[in-house]
Amino acid sequence: MKLAHYEGSCQCGAVSYEVDVDLGNTITCNCSRCQRMGFVLAFTSKDQFTLKSGEQQLSEYLFNNKAIRHLFCKTCGVESFAYGNMPDGSQTVAINVNCLAGVEPRALNSQHVNGRDM
Repeated sequence: MKLAHYEGSCQCGAVSYEVDVDLGNTITCNCSRCQRMGFVLAFTSKDQFTLKSGEQQLSEYLFNNKAIRHLFCKTCGVESFAYGNMPDGSQTVAINVNCLAGVEPRALNSQHVNGRDM
């Protein structure tokens, strides 16, 4: 696949964004958070992400090494994206592909990551 433009949001629509992301490299993970949340994730640079609405509706959750800013809607509880840094220090955004309009995440050929043992 290639970089494409998508719109995403939480369930209630209070938080919405636009993102350019490649859905050819999605992952699933079995860490304590991802497995429970059922995430299908894609990653893009922060400059490819625009939060359109709902910044004031976001609440943050940090766990484990507290390197990823898990942000979820205070109203509906959905985490549609998270902020983090790559090993080289560049900012990245983890996109919850389940929250992208017009995308069927289960039809993607996602790579499984064993986050439980990392």
